[in-house]
Amino acid sequence: PTDHKITMSPPLAAKNAVPKLRYLSAWFCPYAHRATIALEHHAGLVDYEWVEALGWEQREDDKNVTGTGKEWWYHWKADELKRVNPSALVPTLIPVDKDGKANEERSVYESLITIDYVDAIAKPTDEKLRLVPADPYLSAKCRYWADKVNRECCSPYYGVLVRTDEQERKENFDKLVTGLKAFSREMEKNGDARGFLGEGRLSNTDVALMPWAFRYYIFEHYRGYTIPVDEPELHAYKEWFDFVFSLESVKRTLPDKDKYLEHIGKYADSSARSKVANAVRRGVAAHEIEDDKDTY
Repeated sequence: PTDHKITMSPPLAAKNAVPKLRYLSAWFCPYAHRATIALEHHAGLVDYEWVEALGWEQREDDKNVTGTGKEWWYHWKADELKRVNPSALVPTLIPVDKDGKANEERSVYESLITIDYVDAIAKPTDEKLRLVPADPYLSAKCRYWADKVNRECCSPYYGVLVRTDEQERKENFDKLVTGLKAFSREMEKNGDARGFLGEGRLSNTDVALMPWAFRYYIFEHYRGYTIPVDEPELHAYKEWFDFVFSLESVKRTLPDKDKYLEHIGKYADSSARSKVANAVRRGVAAHEIEDDKDTY
């Protein structure tokens, strides 16, 4: 498909005074969800136009690959996405100039980078609204932990779903829980788990983890696993979870749970063919995708 849904961010005050972006996204993608949370966190300071630029299509099984009459599920990608991002992945942000023209040569991509970019162009005057702290130590700490949770709490999510061997699935789940316990212990040092830094403040570390934390509910349905939040080592994580998902700016970014549960079944039954799924299928972590190897 070449057509895609376009929606707008909520009404903003002084729209002409804030940076504008074309936001190439996909409703189901947790990587894109990071950018959405950052954009909504700074609603009023950044204006954006949502473009649904990536989706799914199921082709005819002409070669009897699956034996079902239908081929695997493949991503379709909007021409604009393929033009402005060398990997053709979401999220991708394109700045729009005062005349309404998208500056494609200055496109920004990679989900963790988009969080920092949105925070930088929003320029909040209140330090507590910054996702990347001004303090050099706290900034370094948050970037370290954003990368850590990405590797330890987000990437294993796909190993639980895509790997077909039960032992490998369990190993990935255990790795994920171990990562959450490390995250939880770090917050215990604050004595306050209302955000990674405490005191009700969000950071890029929180935004890095939130899309996957929200989606962990699918494990019980497809794999019979549940995050053991009642264990003492995860008490701070549970406090954090309850806090971040109570925020209105976060609530309005969340996909419908039933709709997402149906969507992710493509990964659970191994019918999804995407760069992430193919990377995990060949035995590497989701964050280790390579454009030349994980084609489809």
